[in-house]
Amino acid sequence: MTTAMATNSDSATTGNGTIPVRFHLSLNVSDLPQAVEFFERVLGQPAAKKQSDYAKFELDSPPLVFSLQPRSPAVHGSLNHVGFRFADSTSLVDVQRRLEQAGVRTVREEGVECCYAKQTKFWVNDLDQRLWEFYVLEGDIDHRGAGQPLENMIGAEAAARMTSAREPVVYEHFMGQPFAPPLEACDEIRLRGTFNLPVTPSELRERLSEARRHLRPGGKIHLHQMTSDVAVADEALSLPGRASVVKHVPVRAELLEALRDAEFEQIVISKFASKPCFDLGGVELRETIIEARIAAEAPCNGRFDVVYRGPFAVIHDDEGHSYPRGERVEICRNTWNALEAAGVTDQFTRIAEKTEQLVSCGTSPVC
Repeated sequence: MTTAMATNSDSATTGNGTIPVRFHLSLNVSDLPQAVEFFERVLGQPAAKKQSDYAKFELDSPPLVFSLQPRSPAVHGSLNHVGFRFADSTSLVDVQRRLEQAGVRTVREEGVECCYAKQTKFWVNDLDQRLWEFYVLEGDIDHRGAGQPLENMIGAEAAARMTSAREPVVYEHFMGQPFAPPLEACDEIRLRGTFNLPVTPSELRERLSEARRHLRPGGKIHLHQMTSDVAVADEALSLPGRASVVKHVPVRAELLEALRDAEFEQIVISKFASKPCFDLGGVELRETIIEARIAAEAPCNGRFDVVYRGPFAVIHDDEGHSYPRGERVEICRNTWNALEAAGVTDQFTRIAEKTEQLVSCGTSPVC
């Protein structure tokens, strides 16, 4: 593999000049501080970058970028990913062009913030679905970056423990793992790619119902899936790069219906791009995040009327209420709280409860 000469922090001076390419190896480790201490002894040098949730070594001989991720090897395996770091974007483009011409599918990311650095990269899956990363380091940053959030590396529960005194119980299921219910009641259940492997409609509903049974009152489910508008035959799926692991794409409307059947409420599609990730003969596939909650089981603490002001003629909520524009509708305070959580209460006027203080509008009291 030939490339241009390295520059800036990507170059390492040796007797033969600069090193244009560094091999990249990223391992999952169960205890990051102990792993850093161990490899500092093994490699005979300190870590070049050391954070509470990430560490990296830069070796000149051999030319190696060696990073450590605090992610359980028992659950995710020892290898996180491998790859190559290039000296400049021209070299990266040359390699990506060569791979594409050779029939190797790639997925490119421009200027992504990841691993306390800004990078431009592309990804390749090998035949055994290992991830290979080809990238250029554009500069260091002081935060982990959205391209590789801490919760993806160590799980939401451990991330919350690291960043906050409050420790919600969070269960995560990743594509390809055996589906098993959590061992304790959870505040949140995250299903990442769970339904992008073949499942029957009954299995889909069974898993959502199982998740609901293990959520505490008021708990949340988080679905991160590839979805479509219409059904796609599993055998027709042959997606490039990291998406090659997707072997099934649920119809979005059927997924939403299954959530309603499992008695989830406050269902929100929190990520849904205007442009699809893939187009299979006119069928658009989109990365989709859906979030929903179960009832908090709190008693109705007061009832009052609300008036929906518009802009639509009528709207409906998941609890079965209809709100015709300009008409009074009686609801429970819990329903109002749900509307507030959805961020739509600015479209309503709440009529004061009888027990609330009367307020004055001009000279006439308003109840």
